[in-house]
Amino acid sequence: MTCSCNIKQEDLLAREHGRIRQLILGKFALKQIYLQAYGEYQTCIAKCGKHGSLLELGAGLGFAKEVIPELIISDVVQYPGVEKIVDATKMDFADASLRFIGMLNVFHHIPDVEAFFREASRCLRPNGRILIMDEHVGPLSTPILKYLHHEPFNKQAVAWNFDSKDPLMDANGALSWIVFKRDFNLYQKKFPDLRMVSYKAHTPLMYWLAGGLKNWNLVDRKLYPLAKWFDDLLIKIWPGLGCFNTIEVVKL
Repeated sequence: MTCSCNIKQEDLLAREHGRIRQLILGKFALKQIYLQAYGEYQTCIAKCGKHGSLLELGAGLGFAKEVIPELIISDVVQYPGVEKIVDATKMDFADASLRFIGMLNVFHHIPDVEAFFREASRCLRPNGRILIMDEHVGPLSTPILKYLHHEPFNKQAVAWNFDSKDPLMDANGALSWIVFKRDFNLYQKKFPDLRMVSYKAHTPLMYWLAGGLKNWNLVDRKLYPLAKWFDDLLIKIWPGLGCFNTIEVVKL
């Protein structure tokens, strides 16, 4: 007999998955943000060699598989379409079996990133890569993430880890900036075999103008080219103004 609570949980996950998928695919600007991210995946994968599997962590609400069919789609919950349940701190993959690990707005939800880096180092092949796209700490993003966003944000946090009872909500939005900017020297000492190739801040306004995963949207298909031009111009004038980042790491 199947427990009715499990059926209800699966139904709730399916409904939430469908709602968010509809938002992502229905908002032209938001869909372009995701497509640009998956294009970054493809560029990074091209540097990783041909052997080993491709993994996306926390992929349940996106549509990366439609762009990169070889990706293993994983998450911590069984959303529709998720191929494998994967805890980033305890990955069920053999040593040197992966050539790529990608994550989009997931890193700040990992409660023990040191455990993740140890697992990534174990699972990645030499020249395998991690591509992290996450929230950047800057003059524009800080007040938004601290006062207007629904997830926790603490750029003064001393530790990299945090308590997590709800993997979908518990987070520290400043985490990628803390590890790869504020505490970068410590990161290098702890994980010398995982070398950061680049840290790029980007997307100062577009995500917020598109309403993120909320129901509203200020950038339709017609306005998108102008909004994208202005977003890119802001970054050229003031590179640190970005609200999000793309971080590439290579396994030596």
